[in-house]
Amino acid sequence: MKYIGPHVSASGGVEYAPMNAQEVGATAFALFTRNQRQWVSKPLADASIALFKERCVEYGYDARYILPHDSYLINLGHPQSEGLEKSRAAFYDEMHRCEQLGLTMLNFHPGSHLNEMPTDACLIRIAESINIALDKTQGVTAVIENTAGQGSNMGFSFYHLAQIIDQVEDKSRVGVCLDTCHTYSAGYDIRDNYETVWAEFGEVVGFEYLRGIHLNDTKKALGSRVDRHESIGQGLLGIDFFKRFMQDERFDNIPLILETPDENRWAEEIQLLKSFE
Repeated sequence: MKYIGPHVSASGGVEYAPMNAQEVGATAFALFTRNQRQWVSKPLADASIALFKERCVEYGYDARYILPHDSYLINLGHPQSEGLEKSRAAFYDEMHRCEQLGLTMLNFHPGSHLNEMPTDACLIRIAESINIALDKTQGVTAVIENTAGQGSNMGFSFYHLAQIIDQVEDKSRVGVCLDTCHTYSAGYDIRDNYETVWAEFGEVVGFEYLRGIHLNDTKKALGSRVDRHESIGQGLLGIDFFKRFMQDERFDNIPLILETPDENRWAEEIQLLKSFE
């Protein structure tokens, strides 16, 4: 079974996220558990935590299909000590918030070398950052999102993901989220070479590490390294890709998260995708 939903707003408090997901007919959802544009946010209130959990039960949302996203400010491979320490502290806070909310995953962008350190050194630093956070927390899996490869961003290659995972000490608590837009923009032709790309992912990373999908169409060309999402079936991936994807059992029982640009179409997109199953 496919579990689908968008990255919903948590404006006013995390307790509103399950309500916002339910309103568009979602069976999965993503959220920010804190302000993603600030390094430090006030702690979650006990009342908000309790209400979030109550509403997840009320609307039937299992933690297995909720994929929170961390702040975009965080760079776990930062080449400078000050930026690295701020990023590691913020990442721990994000993991701790997931613990408090009873969530089992945290999705994050791996990091960037900012053209100040070698690629391999940056990947090692990202893995070290993950290990530090895992040592301080329990029950939350660190889910690495692949990137389109803009600028100095790491994680656009399946080999980057595999290198990070290889250096994470507790492999039961590390996983991957693949963004379909990012994958295509990074140069993996999931449209015209669908099976070849997924076979490569299986060989290099392994489907056992796949914890979620960001299901987005793309505005930019194959290999462009530019991250620009498009509504389902309106971009270069096209509707036939999504039909094939929705019939692929390898993507059952994980959260499929829409980050498409027009939130007014989310309910329609969910129904469209479900019609392809």
